[in-house]
Amino acid sequence: MISVLLVDDHALIRMGFRLVLDAEDDIEVVGEAADGTAAVSMCSALRPDVVLMDVRMPGYDGIEATRDIVAAGLPCKVLILTTFDLDDYVYAGLRAGASGFLLKDTQPASLVAAIHTVAAGDAVLAPTATTRLVRQFADSPQPGPSSSHPAAQLRQALTDREQDVFSRIAAGMSNSEIAGSLFLSEGTVKIHVGRILAKLGLRDRVQAVVLAYESRLITPGTPPPEEPGQPH
Repeated sequence: MISVLLVDDHALIRMGFRLVLDAEDDIEVVGEAADGTAAVSMCSALRPDVVLMDVRMPGYDGIEATRDIVAAGLPCKVLILTTFDLDDYVYAGLRAGASGFLLKDTQPASLVAAIHTVAAGDAVLAPTATTRLVRQFADSPQPGPSSSHPAAQLRQALTDREQDVFSRIAAGMSNSEIAGSLFLSEGTVKIHVGRILAKLGLRDRVQAVVLAYESRLITPGTPPPEEPGQPH
C-alpha cells in the first residue's frame, strides 16, 4: 500500500485528488495539509511514501517545505504540483530535492502512474515543461551542490557504459527506452542507474538531469549518442 499526503491550500483541490486516489486499491491518502508548516510536521509524524506538494501557499511554501523534508532525511518522496507558468518554482523545487513535478491539470491515470513511479524510487518529469526547464538551468546555471561536478569530473567518475546510460537519463529516456537503445536488459539498466546515482551522490533521476545540464555535460537539444553500445 502506498501512503500519500496531500498538500494544497485549496480544499477543493485536495478533495479532487483524494477522490481519484481513494478509488485505487493500493493507494491510501493518510493526511491532508493546507500549508508547508503542517506538511513538514505531518511528514515527520506519518512518514508517507509520497507527498503531493503545491508550490504557492500562504506563509511557508512548498519549496521550503520540500527542502526541510529532504534535509530531515525523511523517507517521503515529494512530487511538486505546478502549472505551465511556474517553471521557476519547479526548478527551485527540484533543487530542493523533489522527485519530480506534475501539472495540476494532469489526467487521473497519469497522477496515479506518477505516484507509483515515485514510490518505486524513480522520478517523474512532466514532458511539456521539461524542455523549458532544462533550457533555463542550462542558460543560467546557479551555484549549488552539483556545481562541484564539472563535465570532466563526471566523465572520470563514470565508466563508458555508465556515461552512455547517464546521457540517456539526461535526455529523459525511461529504463526500457535506454535498454532498447543500448541492447541491454531493463534489469541491467536499472543496475547501471543505481550505480550512477550512488557514485554522484544523487537522490534520483531528476537530480541526474539537473546535474547533467548544470555541468554542461549535456546541452539543450543534444540527442543521446546514436551509436548503441554492444551487449554487456
